[in-house]
Amino acid sequence: MRSDSVNKGIARAPHRSLFKALGFIDEEFNRPLIGIAVAKSEIVPGHLHLDTVARAAADGVRLAGGVPVQFPVIGVCDGIAMGHEGMRYSLPTRELIADSVECMVLAHGFDGVIYIPNCDKIVPGMLIAAARLNLPGVFVSGGPMLAGRRKGPGREPLTLTAMFEAVGAVAAGKMEEAELAALEDAACPGCGSCSGMFTANSMNCVTEALGLALPGNGTIPAVMAGRLRLAKQTGILILDLIKKDIRPRSVLTERAFKNALALDMALGCSTNTALHLPAIAREAALNFDPDILNRISAVTPNLCRLAPAGTDAVEDLHAAGGIPAVLGELAKRDLIDGSAPTVYGVLADAYRGAENRDPRIIRPIENPYSATGGLACLRGNLAPEGSVVKQSAVAPGMMKHSGPARIFDSEEAAFEAITGGRIKPGDVIVIRYEGPRGGPGMKEMLAPTAALAGMGLDDRVALITDGRFSGATKGAAIGHVSPEAAEGGLIGLLEEGDLITIDIEGRSINADIGPGELERRRAGWKPLPPKVSSGYLARYARLVGSAAAGAVFKE
Repeated sequence: MRSDSVNKGIARAPHRSLFKALGFIDEEFNRPLIGIAVAKSEIVPGHLHLDTVARAAADGVRLAGGVPVQFPVIGVCDGIAMGHEGMRYSLPTRELIADSVECMVLAHGFDGVIYIPNCDKIVPGMLIAAARLNLPGVFVSGGPMLAGRRKGPGREPLTLTAMFEAVGAVAAGKMEEAELAALEDAACPGCGSCSGMFTANSMNCVTEALGLALPGNGTIPAVMAGRLRLAKQTGILILDLIKKDIRPRSVLTERAFKNALALDMALGCSTNTALHLPAIAREAALNFDPDILNRISAVTPNLCRLAPAGTDAVEDLHAAGGIPAVLGELAKRDLIDGSAPTVYGVLADAYRGAENRDPRIIRPIENPYSATGGLACLRGNLAPEGSVVKQSAVAPGMMKHSGPARIFDSEEAAFEAITGGRIKPGDVIVIRYEGPRGGPGMKEMLAPTAALAGMGLDDRVALITDGRFSGATKGAAIGHVSPEAAEGGLIGLLEEGDLITIDIEGRSINADIGPGELERRRAGWKPLPPKVSSGYLARYARLVGSAAAGAVFKE
C-alpha cells in the first residue's frame, strides 16, 4: 500500500509517533489509509453541512476496514462573491483546489481518496486533482439546496435566480423593495448547493455520467437522509476500488466525456461545464475539441428545463427519477454508451430499470423540449476559437439577432448602464477585458444578465463577453469569447455601434467590420493596463491560458 511509505519499518518510527499523536493504534497501520478531502466551511451554504457528509463517508470507510482521515479544502461561494471584486477569485480557486489536494494526498501517503465537494469551482477542482493523482478515488457531493417557496397560492418554487432578477425589477420600478425583502428571506431555505440547474448541480450531475460517483450524487437533496446513506456507501466503495486497483483515468475515458456531454445537453446544464470538462480531460491526458459540444448537441435532445430555463428545481428532478432516469431516456436512442466503466461497474448499471416518474420534469425522449441539446459553441470572426451559449435558456426570438454593439470594458460599467436605463431593445451589450487573463479571473456575469431579465429585456437584448456566466443566467448571453480582449481578440477592437450578428442555430457570431477598417484598428490597439498587479491574481493572469482550452495554466 502507498501508506506503507509513511508508517512501515524502523525508519518510520517517528512518523508512527506523529500518527499516534492523532490517536492511531498499531492495528490501523495495517489497514488502507483513506484521505477524505472535504470542503466544509461556514461561509458557503452548500458546504455548511459537509462535516456530516464526511462523517458518514468515514463511517463507511471504517465499516469496510479502512482508516479515514479528513483534511480541508477551500471553496468560494459564487453567489456571495458575485458582482464585486470577489468574483475575480472564483475560477482561479479551481487551480488552487487541485494543487492543494495533490499536495495533501502525496505528502501524507494516502492509499485512496474520497472527494467531498459541492459548489461551483470545488467540484471541477477536485475532479482535476483526481485525474492528476490517478489514485483510487470516488466522489460524493453535499447535494442541492431545497427550493424556497413564494408566499401565496401555488407556492411556486423560488431559486436564487429570482433574487438577482428581482434587483433588476426594483431598478425598473416593477417591484417594491418590501417584496424584494420578502424574497430575500425565502429564496435560500437552508444548506446545499443553490437549487436550480446552476454550475454546482450541473457538475455534480455530470460527475455521475463521468462514472466517478454513485447514482444520486447530483440530485439527492442536502437535507435528506439519503445523502448520508450515499456517503456511507461511498466510504465502503473506496476500499473496493483499492482492492481492484480501479483508478480515475481508467474511468475518465473518451466514452465517459461523451456520456457527460450527452447528459449535459439533456439537462440544459450551465455554460461553465464547457469550461471545466476540457480542463478535466486535459488532466486525464485526453484531447477536448470545443466543437464536440455542437456534434453531441446536434443529436441529443433537451429533456429538462429546470431553473433558470424553467421554474422547477433539482429536488424535482430527483423526485422524477434523477440522473438514472435521464440516462435511461437517452439510452433509448443509444445516445449513452452504457458499457463505459464506472467506479461501481458500468454506466448501464445506473439506469438499468430506472423509471421516469414525472414526464413533466423529464420529458420522454419522444417528446423533448427541443431536438438539440442545451449548449452550443458559436464561432465566427468574433470568436474564431469559440464561444458558448446556453441555448435552452434563450427566448425563441433571440436565436437570431443583429444589433449595434454597446461597449463596456468591465462588468460594473455594463451593470450601471443597464440599471440606469441606457440599454435599448435590439442592443448587443459587449463586456470585454473580463476573460481569464484580462479580468483577471474570468468573472461570472450574473448581475447584468439577471438585471436584463428583471427589467424585461432578456428577450430583446443580447450580451456577449470574454468573461463567463453563472449557471443561473438565462437569455441570449454568449460567453467565453476567445481569443479574449487582453490577448488581442477582435472583441477588444469593437467600437460603439458596430453591427453584431448572432445566429445560435447557425452556430455563428460575427462583427460587420471590413478588412481595411479591421487592419486600421488592430494597428492602433493597445491592451488595457493590468487590473491587478500583485498577489495570486497577478500570477494567475501570467499563467492562465484561453477559455477555449478550459482556462488551465499554460505549460
